[in-house]
Order: sequence, then C-alpha cells, then structure tokens
Amino acid sequence: MSSSDNFDTIDQVLAALYARQPESKIEARLDPTKRLVDLMGSPQANYKIIHITGTNGKTSIARITERLLREHGLRTGRLTSPHLVKFNERIALDGEPVEDQRIIDAFQENLPLIDLVDQELELAGEAALTFFEVFTALAFHVFSDAPIDVLVLEVGIGGLWDATNVADADVAVFGSIALDHQKTLGETVEEIAETKAGIIKPGSIVVSNSQLASVEAILRRHAENDVFIGGGEFKFSDAEPDGFGTRFTVQAIFSEYPSVWMPIIGQHQAQNATTAIVAVEAFLGRSIADEVLRAALADAITPGRLQVVSKEPLVVLDGAHNPAGLESLREAMNWHFAAPKAIGVVGMVGDKDLVSSAQELAGVFEHLIITSVPGGRGIPASELEAVFTDQGVLVDEIDEDFWSAHSSAVKLGAETNRPVFVSGSLYLVGALLERLQDKDDGEE
Repeated sequence: MSSSDNFDTIDQVLAALYARQPESKIEARLDPTKRLVDLMGSPQANYKIIHITGTNGKTSIARITERLLREHGLRTGRLTSPHLVKFNERIALDGEPVEDQRIIDAFQENLPLIDLVDQELELAGEAALTFFEVFTALAFHVFSDAPIDVLVLEVGIGGLWDATNVADADVAVFGSIALDHQKTLGETVEEIAETKAGIIKPGSIVVSNSQLASVEAILRRHAENDVFIGGGEFKFSDAEPDGFGTRFTVQAIFSEYPSVWMPIIGQHQAQNATTAIVAVEAFLGRSIADEVLRAALADAITPGRLQVVSKEPLVVLDGAHNPAGLESLREAMNWHFAAPKAIGVVGMVGDKDLVSSAQELAGVFEHLIITSVPGGRGIPASELEAVFTDQGVLVDEIDEDFWSAHSSAVKLGAETNRPVFVSGSLYLVGALLERLQDKDDGEE
C-alpha cells in the first residue's frame, strides 16, 4: 500500500484496513501508535478524554456516558469496538455513526504517515501497524477535525499497551473486571487488573464498578487523584424491571437520583449506568440536573445487549461472550423475564473460555440450539456442541447456519409461547441484526 494507491470509497479504505493484522491478533505494544499520532500532530490531545476499560460492560458504560454528556450540550465523540452491523458504528459523533467521507478523508490525509511508520517498523524487524492501531489513530483524527469537546473512549483489549492508551484519561473508568483473554492479559483477575489499570494517568480521576477487594486495591494503588468505586463511594439500589427497561436509584458522589428509568434491561446494567453517571459527575465536577439525567437515560440504548428484537414471540439478543457475561445473562433471564423455560441459540468464537461458558449455561435453556458464528473466528457448531455436552449441557439441535438456527428457534417460540435468547458472541448478534435489518428493508 502506498499514498499513490486509489482510496476513494469506504470499501477501498476498509479493504486496506482489514488487510492488516486483525484485531483478534494482538500486538502488546504502544510505541508504533504513539509514533503515528505524534506524526499526525497528536489529535488525541485536542479534547477531553473519558477512557473506559473492563472485562464486561465497557460499551454500555460508554454509550450511557456519551448520552449524558450530550444532554449537557457538549459535542461528543465515542469510540467503541467491535461494530455490530456497519463499521462506522465504531466512530460516533454526537451519538451518530460518522459519514463515510470523514473516514475516507482521514485515511487519505494520513496514508503517507502510515506508510512511513510501516517502513520504520520493517527496518526495525517489527510487524507493520495493525488494523486496530491504524483505526484508532484515524479515529482520533476524525474527532479532532470535527471538532469535539470530549471523547468517550473504549479500550480494545486490556489497557496498558492498548492502542487507545496513547490518549491521557481525564477520567479513567472501569467496568467489572473478570477473567477473559487470559493468554494476552494474564491468568488471574489481579494480573488482568494490573494491565487494565494502565489507563490511569497522572491526574486521572478513577471511577469503577464494584470489584473484588484485590482488584480495588490495585486500582487505588495506581491512582494519584480521586478514586470512586461502586459499593463504597457510590451505589445503586432498588433496581427492578419496569416494562422493557430498568428502574433504579443512584447514590452518586454529588447527588442522589431516585427512581430513574432507562430502556435497558438487566440489574448489571443498572450498575453500569450508575458508573456512567458517576463518571459524568466526576468529569463535570458537579451533580447532574435531574431533568437532564432523566431525559438522557430515557434515550439511552445499548444495541446487542439484552436487546429485544421481537415481542411476539419474545426474542432477545445478547452479545455475552465470556463466563462473567453469560452469568449476567442467566441472572437477567430470571430477574427480568422470569424465563426458566426459554429457548437458546448459542454460538461462540474459538478464543474464549468455552468450558466455563458452557458451565454457566448448564440448565439455563429448556431447548438449546448450537450454531456457528459467521466469519473466520467462529468455532464450528459441532465442536461447540461437543464442549457443551462434555460439561453436561443438553444440546437439542445443531445447526451450522446461524440464520436457520434463529428461524427454527423463533418458530418454536411462537408455537410454544416460549421466549428466545440468542447469545455467545457479539459477532453472532451483529450478523443476526444485519439479516433482520435486510429483512425489514424488504430483502431476502
């Protein structure tokens, strides 16, 4: 690739990005991204940063945080990954995916610099810039050009050497930390927490979901500024299902917000929303006006996270993809839906803890269909079925085609008046959402 190549369409730009080392293959390094953004003029330094990490809940916290900031009249950017349907979902301005042209322009303008860093890496015997390293730098450029007041920035994996960590957090936010990506981040929760704590910079205010005592100690040790951790400095209470949403009360650091409501499902999401509220309080240095908070929460969405896509029969998509996430799914099924006789469609990618995930789903579904996640990372349904069976999970059907599996589950749900839950992978949920959108648009 060179600056003389033709990159006039989003498809050409994305093809060039995807030709690089994929985000599923991590380079535990920060210097190449730092070199690239330095050459670009450090666009990530042109706005405030709320940086979010954690094992689960990152995107939900990011979306709610961004919606709260936007209700204050701030111009916002939001960087999340992966996307569910369209790449542009990853780079949002004022809550909406950016236009193709902004991505094209950023790529064209910075391609000579990308080529230069690639050449320097080659001379040093290192791998070229990865997809995620280039994508992150380009996103920083888009946000700087917009311009924005504040960026809500979700890490890719970990924190310390994640490409997003070339930015300095004004507020460093932590969702729940548990085991995931052990081969990359560490074999224990404490080792993983040490890596994630790398987003804490001098001057960062730290806001975190409630954590294990050992993890909390690590976050406090890394912090040089104020630390606010759920269960101690703030908390939520009285969480209860309310329609297709959740009602709860928040005791934050500046104010109490009684009986607030959001159209997001799950007690764990009440915790995530509470952390987002406290992150915004910490960023603003004051309480949030009651009418601002309620308006923003009532408009908050978290696609692919306990997302209801049909009410008759009830069909819920949830991208839980590790044991802790699947535990939250199981708890939400009982807490919100009272659904002990549910139909499940599950597909997963091969780099997850399949054994522990299977154990979390033991006895959860009355009828379980195992399917394959589309794309190169998905584990074949037959292999996943073998793992589940070995863990004593009864599998009723195997269907390698995810759309066929979904259709069978929906048909059975309609015939037996049972809810359907699709889970195991955000890639599975994204593929289903894309097909559902195509169907709504009249395509077959």
